[in-house]
Amino acid sequence: MKLRIGDKVRFLNETGEGVITRFGDKQTAYVELPDGFEIPYAIKHLVPIHTELIINSEAENLDLNPESGVTDAVYFVIEPDHEMPLLVSDYNIYLFNSSSYNLMFAYSIKDEAHFQTLKHGEIGAYQKILLKTVKVSFLKEYSYHKIECILFKNVHYRAQIPIAETVFINPSNLNLSSLIKHEEFKLPVYAFLIKDEFIVAQNIQQDLSNEDIARLKAVKEFKSHDKISRSHKEYQKSLEKEVDLHIDELVENNKGLSNHEMLSIQLERFEKELDKAFENGTKKIVFIHGVGNGRLKMEIHNALKATSGVTFQDASYKLYGFGATQVNIL
Repeated sequence: MKLRIGDKVRFLNETGEGVITRFGDKQTAYVELPDGFEIPYAIKHLVPIHTELIINSEAENLDLNPESGVTDAVYFVIEPDHEMPLLVSDYNIYLFNSSSYNLMFAYSIKDEAHFQTLKHGEIGAYQKILLKTVKVSFLKEYSYHKIECILFKNVHYRAQIPIAETVFINPSNLNLSSLIKHEEFKLPVYAFLIKDEFIVAQNIQQDLSNEDIARLKAVKEFKSHDKISRSHKEYQKSLEKEVDLHIDELVENNKGLSNHEMLSIQLERFEKELDKAFENGTKKIVFIHGVGNGRLKMEIHNALKATSGVTFQDASYKLYGFGATQVNIL
């Protein structure tokens, strides 16, 4: 197992631990102790504290090997516990730091109007950390996953803007994503790019060759440049839906239909759209039922009273007058 500058290590033959600050040669590393003293140790007598987190056990120290061609990126990764979707029981959620920076991180989920931090800590360069193991019900209940990170190195480094990204995930859009194989994970994973713009090209082009600039702009190992996170307004808009239950919108010709038949068609569409909203993670759905004699509105409200996990209210008077009901899915 190769070590890197910044790795936390324990001593094999004595009590104590420290942080690798530099290398003397291929057999010797300098370790800074908690009291600030730096002492040389034989590499074979050092044990990484987070051995299982190293991305590639055969890789050379990247700070000492700038020609390695590795491009910095940070990913939010979900690993199903089985390759066959129908047999998946658990999902492992990881923060994958495929960069040469150390990260101080916080992982939070959105609980109603507020965020709740589930895990925080530090992760080294080219390491991953398990954030949480969850069931599919967790992904249905919590669709917003927020990652916040401060990036730093234990040597001179180019300052980076902190990460503050929110990824929207639910079982429906997860199933539409492609699984990716990666040597760091036992099974194919879903990978969501959190950060890849580590250096602003125009600020450093005078110091870089064309080959270096091309490398910085190269496709990451996960082959994705699309940001998954979106603005709060876009999130809210994607989680809202409007359904017009006027009979003219549901059938081409309503002539010959009795009031009872029309009401049945409208209620059937209402039930289908409500079920679909639960499946797709929709948070707000407005049913436009009109005013009429009030029978359709009454039936909808009675059905909603018997449905768990929802609240409802009259929709915006400015937009719909008295002819619509807003359903909030908790």
